[in-house]
Amino acid sequence: MCSVYKANLHVPYVRSVRGASEVTSVRNEAKMNNKFKDPEFLIPFIEKYRKMRNLWEVKHPQYYIQPVRKSTLERLLAFVQTFIPEATMDILEKKIGILRNMYRREHNKSQTSLRSGASADDVYVPRLWYFDKLHFLDDQTEARESLSTLPSTLPSTLPSTLPCTLPPPFPPPQQQLMRTKLGLPSWKNRMRPSGARYIIFRHI
Repeated sequence: MCSVYKANLHVPYVRSVRGASEVTSVRNEAKMNNKFKDPEFLIPFIEKYRKMRNLWEVKHPQYYIQPVRKSTLERLLAFVQTFIPEATMDILEKKIGILRNMYRREHNKSQTSLRSGASADDVYVPRLWYFDKLHFLDDQTEARESLSTLPSTLPSTLPSTLPCTLPPPFPPPQQQLMRTKLGLPSWKNRMRPSGARYIIFRHI
């Protein structure tokens, strides 16, 4: 009997197709990133985003209303798709997050440099060419409960001396006399272990 071996000729083809699709996806993402960075798109996009205050202004009455935010994002996505037709909602939200994080990072570097007392020549200068166009994002961070923001229940100042609540090392004379009358060992002998000696220091 002769056994016939059939090679699976589809495996290399499937792998090649999968690899080609991954390469195409990476190239498309790179092209989209370049489009987002294009000043001809980014400048009007930032301006459009600035006008939609409920997307970034924390104190806006509609900031936390999800249906309203979603509707506003859909209008912003329609604007983006006029420049980048392949853009999706997920991509838009990701790009907004990246834009805000980059601005916040550069802003923090600049503020840290100013607080450090650096000279005018040594103050950090933001590297983002669109940094000045995002100044409306200053102080627009969501309030989060933390130890620094919770009201303190401790007094603002503590007294310089606190009342001592520890008992005295030896009882008052009345108790010492009572222990002597009852035939009990004195307090000092009771507190001092057997064989122990006291060393008395005298101030000169």
